[in-house]
Amino acid sequence: MRKLILLSFFALFFISCGSTKNTGRVPEAIIGKNETKTVRKVNPHKNNKITDRENEEESEGTHKEESPKAIKKEIIDYAKTFQGTRYKFGGTTDAGMDCSGLVYTAFQKENITLPRISRDMATKGILISFKDIEEGDLVFFKTSRKNTITHVGLVVEAKRGEVKFIHSTTHAGVIISSLDEEYWKNAFVEVRRVI
Repeated sequence: MRKLILLSFFALFFISCGSTKNTGRVPEAIIGKNETKTVRKVNPHKNNKITDRENEEESEGTHKEESPKAIKKEIIDYAKTFQGTRYKFGGTTDAGMDCSGLVYTAFQKENITLPRISRDMATKGILISFKDIEEGDLVFFKTSRKNTITHVGLVVEAKRGEVKFIHSTTHAGVIISSLDEEYWKNAFVEVRRVI
């Protein structure tokens, strides 16, 4: 019984922490003993991406690298497939999703696990200057009187000074907005780069 409680505590701790130390292996308690999972290793201090395949590719000795730009494009394209999806607090599917659910799901499609809530996402990657913003970066906002980050969006376009981002809002669901819009300009806090 003690071992079961300890194992459950470890699994909950690992899942809730969104650990940044990625060994490329997912604990058996999470995926099962006989399953394999592809995990991408992210170095938040470099703009590069290494793919570590723990399935057939690795056993055959092949190693595939994808450029950060290609990975960002895949994440953005997948996020855009959810446009029009209704807002649902805690949602992560096309039946409904919240802002962090959209970002979490888009990155998860590329086997990059981020924390599930926006304020925790704002602790990952590297903080960058607004003038260096790129597609694939995360933009964070304070949309309430609380002095904490409450909203996140994924940059889908950064051209000629205009920044557009995809996110999920309570009134319109998943949409693309501009940082030039007064509401978002006033609520903006920071930009972070995960890839």
